[in-house]
This record gives sequence, structure tokens and C-alpha cells, in this order.
Amino acid sequence: MSFSHLGLSDKVLAAVAATGYKTPTPIQDQAIPHVLARRDVLGIAQTGTGKTAAFTLPMLTLLEQGRGRARMPRTLILEPTRELAAQVEQSFAKYGANHKLNVALLIGGVSFGDQDLKLTRGVDVLIATPGRLLDHFERGRLLLSGVELLVIDEADRMLDMGFIPDIERIGKLVPFTRQTLFFTATMPPEIRHITEQFLHNPVRVEVARPATTVATTTQLLVRSGRESHEKRDTLRRLIRAADGLKNAIIFCNRKREVATLYRSLVRHGFSVQALHGDMDQPARMAALDEFRRGEVTLLVASDVAARGLNIVDVSHIYNFDVPPHPDDYVHRIGRTSRAGRSGTAITIVAGASDAKAVAAIEKLIGQTIPWMDKQPQPDDAIAPSRHAAPPPAQAARQRHRGRTDARHQSNRPTGPVRRIDDARPRRAPQPAPARADDGDAAHLPAFLLRPVPLKA
Repeated sequence: MSFSHLGLSDKVLAAVAATGYKTPTPIQDQAIPHVLARRDVLGIAQTGTGKTAAFTLPMLTLLEQGRGRARMPRTLILEPTRELAAQVEQSFAKYGANHKLNVALLIGGVSFGDQDLKLTRGVDVLIATPGRLLDHFERGRLLLSGVELLVIDEADRMLDMGFIPDIERIGKLVPFTRQTLFFTATMPPEIRHITEQFLHNPVRVEVARPATTVATTTQLLVRSGRESHEKRDTLRRLIRAADGLKNAIIFCNRKREVATLYRSLVRHGFSVQALHGDMDQPARMAALDEFRRGEVTLLVASDVAARGLNIVDVSHIYNFDVPPHPDDYVHRIGRTSRAGRSGTAITIVAGASDAKAVAAIEKLIGQTIPWMDKQPQPDDAIAPSRHAAPPPAQAARQRHRGRTDARHQSNRPTGPVRRIDDARPRRAPQPAPARADDGDAAHLPAFLLRPVPLKA
């Protein structure tokens, strides 16, 4: 089965053939005909299944007729992060090589002037993050009344990042008659409620059960101590002992931990880059490009890299921190085993709280993740319980101490006892002799060292 039966234009088919793709993925095969038929589409598919091309290719076919007017984009694509928005722009540049379409990117970290200049020239495809899009709208530099097609990508990530109020506001600014494409990897109740507001009699395209992991990904757990330096030691040991490690993404829960782990790996001689939300846009794109080109082996990242980034050949994923939300685990390990390849995802577990988070992940994905070493006991062998039995030698010492205390207790008088030294006059405590290295004199003010005359 090829792309030719999907109804795409000759220009799009030629561009797809030039990229080397011959067979559409299931999400593309099912969604593209409905998009070309101007139907609303609700696409549910696990990460790495080709969702971007599922809306990029039919959009290029639909946009061959007509041109965009100044400040009035014809289509609008909303993405949760700058990296995803830039990636979609690259997809339009790749598949739209035979088209003369104006594509604009509205993201943070870039000057308003350059973006405003593109809007003035007229835009066929506008790719934006919600915050920057509303900034341009509120300045009066953008009109959304001409939007014919609205794409909301990675909707569950929008929910996690708090963008749903912005999405609802944008939905009221675009025409009611627009076509809407809604793509998500998971389907929590909040997302289901949003789809009821945005979509009109949609076609539901679901190629995988929500919150499933790729079968070709080997998932493992490994124990570690609770302290950060112990987890860093464990991570370095895992990286050095890994079989077939080509490159790896290491996920942390906090931006501060990303910076700390990055510096530690650099000190130990690893080829590594960092990526988190506090970095400016040029630095973030440079780090991603270095990792894509293979100039660095390791990428330490926050969850900003967990959704939708198309880095095709990632061999290993390391969860330095267990993600607090089970859905984030699915997206993190989805960065490997893409396009039919295999990969390995290893999660470091340190303490009872991590064990609870792992249990929630296993419940979500419907499978048990095996341990690399001996599985800890239910009372958390990572941190022994305070009620656990002491070692034999310690128990013997405790029994001996108990017998000695009981013997002393039986010989102790029952009435009030007066200590012998109570009758002696108590002397004022004498100051300890100053040591030669105390250096107290060096810290005394000069006026305290002057002699004081006494009156007769």
C-alpha cells in the first residue's frame, strides 16, 4: 500500500517520494482521506506514529488553491512547545518543496519585528505556540477571521502546560465554520471535554490504545540510593555498561537537576548537552541540532523534550527521575524505538516514593516493568524499614545492654538520693585555655585592647 491511493496531489506525492517514504503509517492511512474530505478529525495515536505528516500532507494539497492575505492566515497549527513548532515548520519545508506557500512561525525567544514582517506579507500556514499567538493578536497585528483549518497538536501536553484556557480563547477567535484537526496521544477526561467543544461530528481515528508503549522498547528498572550523588553514580555506571549505546536522552523532573547533572557528566568526560525551558531559543535549537547530528552522545533534558520531537535513531532513554505523572513516562520512552527501530528505556528508582510512581506507571501501561537486578522487597529494600529486625550482632548487644540495665535498676535505691558533691561549694566554670591557633586577638577591635585607667 502506497500514498497514491490517499487522494494527495501530484506535487505532494512527488515530495514524499523524494524523501524516501513509500508506505503510510496507520494514522496517516486512516486520517488523510477524512482531512481531504473536509471532515473534523480526532486522532489518537501513541508518539512516533507519524501524526505530523497525517495533517501536513493533506494541508499542502488543500492549500494549492488560493493565497493568504496580509495578517490573515489561511490555516493555523497550535503546538505546546517551541521545539515542536519548529519541527512542524521543517516538515512543511520538506514536504512543500514543490509549493510556493508562505509559512510563518510564531514562538517565544524571537523578535516580534521579524515575525510581524512575515505576517504582513501574507501567510498560508501559521504555526504558533498559544502565548505568542495571543501576544500578536492583542497588539492588533494578527486577524484570525480567515482561518479555514485549525490544527491542535499534542493536546494532552497543552493540558499539562496549562494552555487549555488559551486554546479555548483562540477557538472563539477563529470562524465557527472552520475545519478542526485534533491530535493527542492520551485521552484524559479534560481532553475529552475540550473535543466536545471544538469538534463537530468528528471522525475518530485511533491506531493504538491510549497510553501504550512501543513493543520494540525494552523497559527496565534499576535501584539506586536516594541521594543525588548516588543516582549520578548509578547513571554513569549504566551508561558505561550499556550494550549498543549510540546516543541517549536523560530525563530529569526539574530544570535545576538538568543543569547539575549536565555539569557532573561534563566533569566525568562524557559528550553531553543540556536542554530545558530556561534556555533561550537559539541555545535550545543549537543543543537539539548537535544531538541530531551526532556531535554529542548524551542529551540531558527536562520534559520539554518528551513530546513529539522527531529524533529518529535514539538508542537509549534514561529516566534519572521517575516522572510524577504516568503519561509523561509514555512520552519520554517514546523518543526511542521510532520508525520501527528498537530501543532501551531504563528508569532509576530511589526510595518508596519512586516505587509508588512506578506502580502507577505499570497500571497505566498495563504491564510490569522488570528489574535489572534483584527485585526489592515490599517493605522497600532500597531504604530498610525502621521496624525491620536488627542484624544478629546488634541484637546480641541490645540483649546484653538490657540485662545490664535491669541489674542496675534492681540495685538502685527507691528514695530520694542526694549526690555527695551537692554539699560542696560549686566553683564558677573556668574558661578553657586559648589555643595557639585560635587567633582571637586578630578578631578583637583595637579600642578593646587599650589600657583602661582606674580611679583610686
